[in-house]
Amino acid sequence: MITVHRSSRLAGQIRVGGSKNYTSRYVLAATLADGVSVLHNPANIDDAQVMISCCRKLGARIEHTSEGLIVTGAGKRLQSPGELDVGNAGAVARFLMAIAAALPSPTRFVTPYPESLGRRPHDDLLQALSSLGCRCESRDGRLPITVGGGLRRGGHVRISGAVSSQFTSALLFLAPLLIGSTHIEVYGPQRSAPLLLQTLEVLNTAGIEVTHRDLRHFTIEGPQPYLSGERCIPGDWPGAAAILAAAAVTDSDVTLSNLSDDAQGERAIVDVLRTMGADVTFDATSRQVHIRGGRPLKAVEFDGDQATDAVMAMVAAACFAQGTSRFVNIENLRYKESDRISDYCRILTRMGAQVEETADSIIVHGTPDTLPGGVAIDAHNDHRLLMGATIVALRCRRPVRLTGVEHIAKSYPSFFEDLKKLGAHIH
Repeated sequence: MITVHRSSRLAGQIRVGGSKNYTSRYVLAATLADGVSVLHNPANIDDAQVMISCCRKLGARIEHTSEGLIVTGAGKRLQSPGELDVGNAGAVARFLMAIAAALPSPTRFVTPYPESLGRRPHDDLLQALSSLGCRCESRDGRLPITVGGGLRRGGHVRISGAVSSQFTSALLFLAPLLIGSTHIEVYGPQRSAPLLLQTLEVLNTAGIEVTHRDLRHFTIEGPQPYLSGERCIPGDWPGAAAILAAAAVTDSDVTLSNLSDDAQGERAIVDVLRTMGADVTFDATSRQVHIRGGRPLKAVEFDGDQATDAVMAMVAAACFAQGTSRFVNIENLRYKESDRISDYCRILTRMGAQVEETADSIIVHGTPDTLPGGVAIDAHNDHRLLMGATIVALRCRRPVRLTGVEHIAKSYPSFFEDLKKLGAHIH
């Protein structure tokens, strides 16, 4: 448990760690390749460790060095592990379920988090794999799940984009392993398009040719070999978004480094905070974001589907903006580690904020004043809710206690320490 006290000023410089989403994708691509890959600037987080552990069981040799991760891929030697513990990592589970379809024998996927990842739905992906001829067994599309191996040929497969783009990414990683053409058709709303762009970028770097139209129709000729090589993982914009939102709601002078103009949609935090009135600049050449906080903030409307993992931070900043902010098109946040709409709104309400929810939005009636605080918060094993609650707690009159803080390691283990370095009163 930690206690977050009202903090009047943040100042200093933080180097942002490697991207959570890119790290998982690059580790998987390197595992599917023959030869040795060097991955610089990997994220040292729980999700990355889960992917590394699982990929080792698939036959890859992965070492941590001063250069980053050295991955000797399994390539054509991919082996069936029998069972994979995917921790609380939804992307890892889904990507590897697809890969498991092409393994020699069935793989059982389990999680030690039945109330978090164990509640998240995977049936869209399982139905897509079944349509290609792979046998899948599950409990209403939820873990534990067994994916039968032996899938060899591609074909035409339809996948819903309504719940998560991870399902489409999973099929994109699988398709190069199959014989013949694989045509992936996405129907319904296409969620989190920037994450699909990240997948396509990683596949392209690994030498995989994918043709697509409007991120809804993909064609991959197979089999195609994944190529090993040297890759540099960009800095993590979702983690940076939380620090920037904290700086925006306090008197601050903060610089974040190691951030690129890349495919991460969460870099929209810069434009959103600037629209709200914050003094924030991004220099792509120096790869730095500089923010001076303390200026009055005003309400904003934002399509959160373009920056899924920054919405919690944006909502936190909006709690202290004059007027009513709306964050729309975010229904897929209900299917994360927690229900990030209902659970987050309940947390913010307990802290004294005025928020509402609809099926696919969060509405914030902001105030430039401080909030009461003085409560203990359970963040539902969700790292994003921990970050959002911490940002708000920095402007609460009475201390806020957070439990389950170990789950911050899922994406940003040093989050609380970095805030303390900047001057936040966290104990």
